[in-house]
Amino acid sequence: MEHKSVLKEESIEMMNLREGSIAVDATLGLGGHSLLIAEKIGESGHLYTFEQDERNLKEAKERLKQHSNQITYFHENFRHLKTSITGAGTSYVDAILFDLGLSSPHVDEADRGFSFLKEGPLDMRYDQRGKLTAESVINNYREEDLMKIFYQYGEDPYSKLIARKICEHRKANPFKTTMDLSLFLEAMVPAKKKMKIHPATKVFQALRIEVNNEMNVLKEALEQSVKILKVGGRIVIISYHSLEDTIVKHFFKDLEHPEEKDPEKMMYRVTGDPIVKAITKKPVVPSELEVKENPRSRSAKLRAYEKLRELPS
Repeated sequence: MEHKSVLKEESIEMMNLREGSIAVDATLGLGGHSLLIAEKIGESGHLYTFEQDERNLKEAKERLKQHSNQITYFHENFRHLKTSITGAGTSYVDAILFDLGLSSPHVDEADRGFSFLKEGPLDMRYDQRGKLTAESVINNYREEDLMKIFYQYGEDPYSKLIARKICEHRKANPFKTTMDLSLFLEAMVPAKKKMKIHPATKVFQALRIEVNNEMNVLKEALEQSVKILKVGGRIVIISYHSLEDTIVKHFFKDLEHPEEKDPEKMMYRVTGDPIVKAITKKPVVPSELEVKENPRSRSAKLRAYEKLRELPS
């Protein structure tokens, strides 16, 4: 399937870019958003991009080659956002975009191991330099640890049962491929309890999040993004499932209302005026037309915030 950037026009509008802006695309992917950003900021602007997947990075560079003088590429996870950008000589930026979804090649290319519908290795690493794979997790994690990630990251109500059955099965038959695991999970669900989604959906999501440490990395990156953003600058985040969206929503809620009575619930124990304001009172979602043209966009939610003042030291 052709890769289509989600909420493309809306995200660029929310970034409030101008000629000469310094921007960050923390999730370059195949470069769809970056192309629009580069056009918007012009030759006097600069774009910093992050992409941990080597294949995506190569394709994006080709797509953006006419803007190569405007762009700095980091073959890094966005958890290195602040150190990478300050190391390149920039202290503050005008806008930051996070598009947290999978890029199409991750799902479409069987050898990446993300799809439960295609035969491939149980890999699921965005960055092939990483050591942890889904095969290692599914075959080596303790039962209680598997149950925990299936419940927390997959929100699967059958986490305990699935973890137990997997551990029983792997003793004699370790899981090697995506279809080994997918067919095993499908067989566990009685026909009369078949769900709207494939029985493997939540387990595969949980494994992907665990392999790439996605939730912890997102929290780290959000903290860094607020520090490196100029006062008056914008941050735009597109999320695709409730776990990501909840982290984003709660992180910025703490910065919108820094006078919480219970400081233990605060990320920053400060008092005074808000540090950010929400540009989107409710998340922006794709239009019916966009969902029809790109079904993978259906769960997307966009939130945007503007920085009002510096964080206290």
